[in-house]
Amino acid sequence: SVTESFAKVIHGLQVGHLTDHVIQRSKRMILDTLGVGILGTSTEVFHKASEYSKIHSMDFDDTWHPATHPSGAVLPGLVALSEALPRSPKFSGLDLLMAFNVGIEVQGRLMHFSKEANNIPKSAAATSKLLGLSMTKCQEALAIAVSLAGAPMANAATQTKPLHIGNAARHGMEAAFLAMLGLQGNKQVLDMEAGFGAFYANYSPKVLPNLDSHTWLLDQQDVAFKRFPAHLATHWVADAAASVRKHLVRDRALPPIDSIERIVLRIPDVPYVNRPSPNSEHEARHSFQYVACAMLLDGGITVPSFHKFQINRPQVRKLLHKVELEHPQGNLPSFNTMYCEMSVTLGDGATFTESSDTFYGHWRKPLSQEDLQEKFRSNASRTLSCDTVKRLIEIVANLEDLEDCSALTTLLKGPSPSQTVSKSIQHLTIPSYNLF
Repeated sequence: SVTESFAKVIHGLQVGHLTDHVIQRSKRMILDTLGVGILGTSTEVFHKASEYSKIHSMDFDDTWHPATHPSGAVLPGLVALSEALPRSPKFSGLDLLMAFNVGIEVQGRLMHFSKEANNIPKSAAATSKLLGLSMTKCQEALAIAVSLAGAPMANAATQTKPLHIGNAARHGMEAAFLAMLGLQGNKQVLDMEAGFGAFYANYSPKVLPNLDSHTWLLDQQDVAFKRFPAHLATHWVADAAASVRKHLVRDRALPPIDSIERIVLRIPDVPYVNRPSPNSEHEARHSFQYVACAMLLDGGITVPSFHKFQINRPQVRKLLHKVELEHPQGNLPSFNTMYCEMSVTLGDGATFTESSDTFYGHWRKPLSQEDLQEKFRSNASRTLSCDTVKRLIEIVANLEDLEDCSALTTLLKGPSPSQTVSKSIQHLTIPSYNLF
């Protein structure tokens, strides 16, 4: 069955199956996710729901194709388990890499079962691997996790959306532990329309190849790393806006806002990122219009760009009213093919048009290792010391040689959250990484 084939892969994949390419890509994902999670401890969402939502609290985490956030629900549980569970010898860096990649692989395979696929039981797969569950127990864990799935898109652009990834991590761990305790579920849950298929239209499950012919999806499809904390589709808009801005700036300043008559964004039709008048940081992170205006005005997008006082600036609100969206027929909402074309028309009739089909950070134009590490430093240095940040970068870079993961978790603890609650995030800036 399909479910049995997934259980065989979860249980049967071994360190020897990992390729150098997969190891290097997954280490980049782990470093980025740790940094985003550390930064997330400073957010309002974190302080309201600290058990669930560090990593996705700013929508700053990595993104894959088909559209999903691959690392956020996989890594937290593995790091926690590597510290909490008594084991001799302790979990190694290779154990962590193996379980992490199993979770990512299962997620990627299930994403291809439907165009609408989400709510993937990736954490259950990763946790089952780290715990060394039998094939039967892996099958039970998948069945239990499917019953715990749920992430309605109606909560996109709200403070609740980060809970989706937090709940996925938590419920996946619970599913693996319940399976280990003997709780049973339907062993064909991935095969059935009444099982995992209940969440999707056009559900088409496929049996996985045998282990001897297994290839990793991460070998074929890299992830995108974000330069600023907002929905991935807005990164095309930021790039196009940065190019248009070069035509508008004179003597290092924009012309008066009143001289801009019209701004047109030609982008895919993505309703929940079409927010012409965002009123919160989470709405602004999911607004084509806001990201375009912020880039035109400021010349860069950083973490503070989404603070409420920035969103409500009079010049921003005035410029937002000038933005129009157009949806060219061939510009489909796919992170693999979409583009943004932006035109700005001035009062004298002059029109400037620029486009972006691949932004820096996309898998076709990946962040350099230097810029990825700089993003991590910027995210982590507010909470952790410079020496700790440097050591974390070194450990992740050599994760496959780490004998005991407790060295990683000890560094991640840093000061307690209560020591950082009163600190403001307003002065934190993230480099724009060669936007111009």
